[in-house]
Amino acid sequence: MLKKIGQRLKNERGLTLIELLAVVVILGIIAAIAIPSIGGLINNSKKDAHIANAQQMVSAARLAVTSTEIGTGGKDFTLKTLIDNGYIEEIDNPSDGEYNQTLSKVSVTKNAKDGYDYKVTLIGGTGDKKYFPTEDPASLERDDVKLDGVATASQEGSGT
Repeated sequence: MLKKIGQRLKNERGLTLIELLAVVVILGIIAAIAIPSIGGLINNSKKDAHIANAQQMVSAARLAVTSTEIGTGGKDFTLKTLIDNGYIEEIDNPSDGEYNQTLSKVSVTKNAKDGYDYKVTLIGGTGDKKYFPTEDPASLERDDVKLDGVATASQEGSGT
């Protein structure tokens, strides 16, 4: 009886070292492909969140314009003003927690068609990160948002 059990154990084969290495290599290749794509998805969602926050600020500024007289030179509404007056709730910065409420603003100017132009500047909480220079959020795309907070030279000229 013990001989039969011993022979059965000898006949059962496990994984060879080569088979094990092949599995590890395949898993490594899959991980090398998947990790950068997941990182790209996270960055794209952060950029989309910045754009959505800018669009929320413009909507709040539109509400503020209806109750405030805008001179011919225009007016700036800081994020703090919009929050304090109840036009918008506090919004989180998806990159580092919060925006600087006094430096982040919506600039409103009257245009020739008797309408208004809205441009948004979003600044990080410490004031050293500018996620995109002053832009109309309706025309913003993911490439316009810099998650490192540094605007490119071409963007610096159009920003504040």
